Formats: sequence, structure tokens, C-alpha cells
Amino acid sequence: MKISEWIDAFQPSQGPPPQTLGAFMRWCLAGSWPSLWLAAFLSASAGAMEAGTALILGLVIDATAASGPDAFFDGGNIALIAGALAFFLIARPLLFGLSASANAIIVQPNVNPLVLSRLHRWTLGQTVGFFDDDFAGRIAQKQMQAARAVTDVVSEAINVVAFALASLFGSVLLLLAIDWRVAFGFGLWLVSYFALIKWFLPRIRQRSASRAGARAMVSGQVVDTITNIKTVKLFAHADHEDRAALGSMQTFRNRALEFGYLAAGFRFALMSLAGILPVVLIGGTIVLWQAGQATQGDIVAAGAVAIRIAQMTGWVSFTLMAIYSNIGEIEDGMRTLTPRNRVEDDPQATDLSVPHGRIQISDLGFAYGREKGGVQGITLTVEPGEKIGIVGASGVGKSTLVALLLRLYDAEKGSITIDGADITKVTQESLRRNIGMVTQETAMFNRSARDNILYGRPDATEAEVFSAAEKAEAHEFIKDLVDHKGRQGYDAHLGERGVKLSGGQRQRIALARAILKDAPVLVLDEATSALDSEVEAAIQTALERVMQGKTVLAIAHRLSTLTEMDRIIVMDEGRIVEDGTHEALLTKGGLYAQYWDRQSGGFIRTQAAE
Repeated sequence: MKISEWIDAFQPSQGPPPQTLGAFMRWCLAGSWPSLWLAAFLSASAGAMEAGTALILGLVIDATAASGPDAFFDGGNIALIAGALAFFLIARPLLFGLSASANAIIVQPNVNPLVLSRLHRWTLGQTVGFFDDDFAGRIAQKQMQAARAVTDVVSEAINVVAFALASLFGSVLLLLAIDWRVAFGFGLWLVSYFALIKWFLPRIRQRSASRAGARAMVSGQVVDTITNIKTVKLFAHADHEDRAALGSMQTFRNRALEFGYLAAGFRFALMSLAGILPVVLIGGTIVLWQAGQATQGDIVAAGAVAIRIAQMTGWVSFTLMAIYSNIGEIEDGMRTLTPRNRVEDDPQATDLSVPHGRIQISDLGFAYGREKGGVQGITLTVEPGEKIGIVGASGVGKSTLVALLLRLYDAEKGSITIDGADITKVTQESLRRNIGMVTQETAMFNRSARDNILYGRPDATEAEVFSAAEKAEAHEFIKDLVDHKGRQGYDAHLGERGVKLSGGQRQRIALARAILKDAPVLVLDEATSALDSEVEAAIQTALERVMQGKTVLAIAHRLSTLTEMDRIIVMDEGRIVEDGTHEALLTKGGLYAQYWDRQSGGFIRTQAAE
């Protein structure tokens, strides 16, 4: 196995992410610990070399003073000279090189994708409500931010903290070998240094989290505006969006200034303290030398330690500040990404098999955790191959019923079975593989037309893609597509959310996707609402072909699209209030008949009674 593969960068996590910092970090890094500990050991070994450097330098000075300039290279010093050369030319470069390689090749390239892939998988499993309640840009920013911050914390902890602690420990041993009083002075300085760190770093952590939150809000605001740029331009609200963005940027600037003031104060205090150390160590050793209790080499060794530690103080402290800043960003991302807004598979869930397509809904209830809204007491049987139309005014629960069938939410009451299998006892992936869907708000990826259609069945052949597009009346316009990079036809990219297509074109590609998927259950949620009458008529035959042999649930406000359904159910206030054929419901003279009479161009008005 290559050294770069010692950490499996894409191994799945075990269980959900914890919501406390330490446990969350362990969850992020699980499976990588042996390599991380090896990298930390190499870094600590390199840090210990710092004290070794000062020790060898002191020994050389003492040997020089003892032998004089003419006798230094005599036989008595050969072992010292050889050892010093081996240390500086072989051991030290080799150990530093191994430490750098471990961090640059094993740790950094693998920890970031490891954490990001785990956070991304977890986020994909959140309910649609999780995404509805936040900015898409902000969620993406939090994933990237948390993964980067975890990587930086781990990398810096290995590269700096382990190195510095080993260096400090080696320095204490060296100073103890010189004189315990010099080591005691160094100890007092260390206490002051750690007290300074203890006071500043928690405050830096807190302000860093505030800065990260403000930065994510800027990203969310900007992405939200860009995503809806056509609406912004149509309503001439560029100034309004500019003010909103500037407001978010001002907040971010204020949080950044608060962080900057604290960081500047930390740096000043740190440099003042660092200046004291050479005075204490070199001055103390000189006093001991004057008393005959230290050698000239001891002065040089203490001076080398003092200068190196003073230099390292700034480096280590700013690294610790960066670590605490990153910890603040990790906590901020953790709070956003780890809530349990999820629909989980049963541990014993099996794959759903749909040989027939019979749907049984029993006393179904769901109100999004509220007292009102959603659906209540829905009981409905859809026989294999039966085509059911669903109508009702806006907000009566039609889309909620479909969302529960797809298990985008778990029902609060009742059950849904498909061919006798409770949908809560099968995997969500297998459930949704067996349900094709075309929605009013067609979802397009900024990928090629081919890739968007292949989303229905990624292993389909080119001929099957073309056939699905032809059945959806999409093949002709796709052949004429050209994107901004000159890609043509099925290779042309459709722009973010398919913005380069008309509503009807998006709808026909979505229909082609559903045709290619060829699932036994088909849901049409306002599938022809974006089409004009001429285009709708052109693909009506295609829709009828797609529906053949499938169990169909079709939501529509344009009632003319439902007249050929086997049955039509009418919903009102979250309940089924009428059920029958188009003719039978008209004869009954109830709510459906009122909708039919009130149609203007075939649409139900948004209010049931006006």
C-alpha cells in the first residue's frame, strides 16, 4: 500500500456525528488514528532535536575551550566531531524530512476528504425540512468550513504542538543538566506563558466562532441572491439585495474587527514575554559561570535554547490561536450540520420489491409537528395499475401525501404499504427506486442534457436515452442546444437548475428521466403545469404510454388532465372528502363539481370557495 493511502480518505463513519466537540472530532477522524499518532511521533522526535542541537553546540564550545585552537582536531575530539556531523548532516535532516512527509503526504491530503465525505453523507440524509430552513450556500459553506478546520487543527497539532512540547521537554532536561536554578527560572517563565495562553485562547475561540457564523451568513445571502437572480432583476430589486448583502458584510466586518483587536493584543503580550526569556536563561547561566558552577558551553547551550524557545513562542502561540480559531469554526459547523432532522432506515430494513404496485394507505396522519395542517385520517387503496387523480385547493395536503409516500417524512400516525410491505421497514433507496416522479418544480443539474436524463437510470444505453427523450417530445429541442462552451445537443450543459431551458423544456426532460427510470409506481405532481396547451397536447400521448401498466398518482389543478383517470379523489383540509370517477363526481354535484364549474382555463383557484 502506498504511503499516501495509509488513511482511507473515503471510509464511511460509524453512527451519527456527536454534538460535543471532543466526540465530534473523534467521529470525524475515526480510522485514521494510527497514521496520526505516527505523524505526531515523528514531529515530536524532530522537536526533541532542538535540545540536542543546543547540547551538541555546548559540548563543541567546551571542547574548543579545553583543547585550544591548535589541538581541537586531535584524536580526543574525533568522536565528538563525527557525532556532530552525523547529527547535523544525517539524523536531523532525515527526521525533519520524515516528519514533513508524514504531514504533507499522509495527513493533510486525506483528512480533509475523510471529514468532508462524512459530513456530506450525513447532510444528504437530513429531511427536506432541514434544507428548507436554511440557505443552500450556507449549508455547503459549513461542510467545507468544518472539514478544512478539522484538517488544520490536526495538521497544526501534529506539526507544531507535538514538536513544541517535545522541544520544551528536551529543553527542561538540558537546563536541569546545567543547573536546577536555571531550569527553575525557565519553569517560572513557562507558567507565565501558559497563563497568557489560558486567558487569550478561549476568547479567541469564541470570537472566531462568531466570525465564522457571520462569514457563512454572507455566503448564504450572496448565494440566495444569485440563485434567484432572475427574480431580483424582474422586480428591480438590485439595490435591495445590495443593501441586504452589505448588511451581512458589515456584520462580518464587525466580527472580524473584534477578532483582530484581540489577536493584536495577544501578539503584543506574547512578544513582550518572549523578550524576557533570553535575559533569564543567559543571564542566570552567566552568573553561575562567574561562580564557577557553569561552563562556557553551558552559556552557549542556554543561550541557544533561550533564543530558539523565544522564536518558537511566537510561532507556537499563533498556531495555537489558529487552532482555537478553527475549533470555533468546527463548533459552528457542528451546530449547523449535526441536528437529527432525519428519516432513518430501520436497522432490519430490506429492499422493496414491487411486482404489482398495490398501495394501501391506512389512517394516515402527519402535521409537521403542529396541531393543524398536513393530512389527517387518510385511508386509500390504489390497486395495481390503477390511475388515481388527486385534486384540491392549495394547502389541503396533496403534496404532503406524496411526500409521505416517498418517505421524505415519517408519518405521525397510520401506515403506508406497497405490495404489503410497510415503507418504514424497507430501505429508503429501494422505495424511491420503485417510484418515478415528475414534479411541478422540475429539478435540473448543471450538467449535460444526457446526464440529466440518465439520472433516471444511470446504466441506461445511449439508445435508451434517445428513446426516452423522443417519447417525452424532448429529442428535437435537445439536438439544437448549445451551451456557453460550445457543447452541443445531449452534451450541452443546462445551467444551474436548468435556467437555460424554458419551463416546458425542463418539464419534458424531467418526463424523459421518469420514462427512463421505468418505475412501477409513477407520481405526477402538476407534471404538465409548465406547458402550454399545444405542448401539453403533444406529450399527452407520451404520458399515456408512460402510465401504461403502472400504478399512478397524479396531482393536478388543471382538471382536464385528469378526466381519463380511473378514479379521482378530492382533498379538503387534509382529508379525502370525495372519491369517484370524473363523471360520477360531476353527477354528485359536490366539491369536485364546484371546482369544475369554477375553472378558468382548466385550473382550480387557490381558495375552495370564493
